[in-house]
Amino acid sequence: MASRGTTETSKLKQNLEEQLDRLMQQLQDLEECREELDADEYEETKKETLEQLSEINDSLKKIMSGDMTLVDELSGMQLAIQAAISQAFKTPEVIRMFAKKQPRQLRTRLAEMDRDLMVGKLGRDLYTQQKVEILTALRKLGEKLTQDDEMFLSANAGTALSQFERVSTDLGSGDKVFALASFEVEKAKQ
Repeated sequence: MASRGTTETSKLKQNLEEQLDRLMQQLQDLEECREELDADEYEETKKETLEQLSEINDSLKKIMSGDMTLVDELSGMQLAIQAAISQAFKTPEVIRMFAKKQPRQLRTRLAEMDRDLMVGKLGRDLYTQQKVEILTALRKLGEKLTQDDEMFLSANAGTALSQFERVSTDLGSGDKVFALASFEVEKAKQ
């Protein structure tokens, strides 16, 4: 859904307008054929058509007034955050610990990575990527970082992590970020 809902909203509006036209034509046809129908059949059909017209008209008014779209402002922010998180955090384990607000486990993972780098079990590039992810998650969780960690982060943080920092800060509520991180954890499991 690359259009982020604008095309879909326009199509929905068009479909509602077409349905409205069809129901208006149905009413007109009903009036023209009134004498060919018995009274009960005429009244029932007219009542059903008018109810459908009323429902369509209400939906159309909501769309036109801006009260109903397929993507609203909050959904737009959610899409931005999901994009930022999915690009910023590539390690499902880090996403999971971040989403579950587990700073102690993140620090433990960081210590394990330091050890693995020293003994040659972990390559420098992967170490740098994961350390940046963990330090960013720790910062977002409100944890204090050492001066060395801050310097490492500023030297190695990429554009995606910077976008994540900016978007999540703009939102104000960590709970929204955590909810979206949880979503990314589930997505990564699939």
